[in-house]
Amino acid sequence: MKDTASEKFNVLITGASAGIGKALADIFAAQGHSLVLVARSEEKLDSMAVQYALKYGTQTKVISLDLTMPEAPDRLFEQLHNEGVQVTALINNAGFGNYGYFKETALQKELDMIQLNITALTHLCKLFLNQLTPGRSAKILNVSSTAAFPPAGPLMAVYYASKAYVQSFTEALATELEQDNVTVTALCPGPTETEFQERANLHGSGLFTSQFVADAHSVAQAGYEGMMSGEVVVIPGVQNKLTALTAQLMPRKFVRNLVKRVQEKRG
Repeated sequence: MKDTASEKFNVLITGASAGIGKALADIFAAQGHSLVLVARSEEKLDSMAVQYALKYGTQTKVISLDLTMPEAPDRLFEQLHNEGVQVTALINNAGFGNYGYFKETALQKELDMIQLNITALTHLCKLFLNQLTPGRSAKILNVSSTAAFPPAGPLMAVYYASKAYVQSFTEALATELEQDNVTVTALCPGPTETEFQERANLHGSGLFTSQFVADAHSVAQAGYEGMMSGEVVVIPGVQNKLTALTAQLMPRKFVRNLVKRVQEKRG
């Protein structure tokens, strides 16, 4: 794998209008990469594109799209193909969670979560790899989570399971593509101040009441550096690294119960 730290990419970022996705877009724009920004909020993306053009001279394409729709990935890459745009770095950042006992949560929200966190991510990776010019340096960053490491996530059952899929899939893909000049990275943040907790109804959860809640920019910076250097797994922060390690070393039942106790803690 050749060094691509100074190489410029055409970067597609999903969920780019807020949180970690926006922070990643800010960093890539500042570093001179061209961008394809995808999210539901066209107004927010347009504002970002204007800002990047004025501040950095960045070329930014904006696509308003709801990736919970099954046909969305095909529509996205068909549009890019028709406009002669080849993506050389893919960042699958879009995703959301949902808090509560599974028997009580809304089924459609859980199904939309699976569609976005798992199906769309997998679909986009397939389309991205198929449109690459053979031998071209390319990169994938899938936003996973420290939620990928415990054996289960009571009170966020589907979300934790979806991130376990993302982690396994990403590491497998990284190994398959080792000889293909394509790096694949899993970014595994812990609790981070974004719109995620509001959408997941997590305000007051024990996950977000500790002193170890990160800011989106520091997480994005770690993801950017890890992606550009070809790391397979990036876990920002010492506390998150310890959490991931503990989740894998301790007895599974103990970890399951610990996660539940943390999730239940409100106040």
